[in-house]
Amino acid sequence: MSDLLERLRGRGWRMTSQRRVVAEVLDGGEHVHLTADEVHARAAQRLPEISRATVYNTLGELVSLGEVIEVSTDGRAKRYDPNAHRPHQHLVCSNCGTIRDVHPLGNPLADLPSAERFGFTVSAVEVTYRGLCPDCA
Repeated sequence: MSDLLERLRGRGWRMTSQRRVVAEVLDGGEHVHLTADEVHARAAQRLPEISRATVYNTLGELVSLGEVIEVSTDGRAKRYDPNAHRPHQHLVCSNCGTIRDVHPLGNPLADLPSAERFGFTVSAVEVTYRGLCPDCA
């Protein structure tokens, strides 16, 4: 069983065949960042009767549960990242929009000097690295 499916089962999430297929599609590895339409297309290959609305609703529920991260970049279609429980940042191709998970050394939260926090209690950091992927370079 996959990591995402194990987490969902551990939460007691009702595992219908449609939900299971969406979770299986998302759980394709560390660098999976599919759009909702891509999730639907892959899910429909396994379960032809799955509707687009079911996919969107399931993705919304997984994001609400904190089991999937919704990633938005540069006004492009939202992508869904199942790597929600492992701290990481994203590397985004400025041309085609490909997204890869990266794990830079250090702690970006600790790297923000106290003088630059302006009294904020900082609880999270999002860093996005941009450039061209090998195919677009």
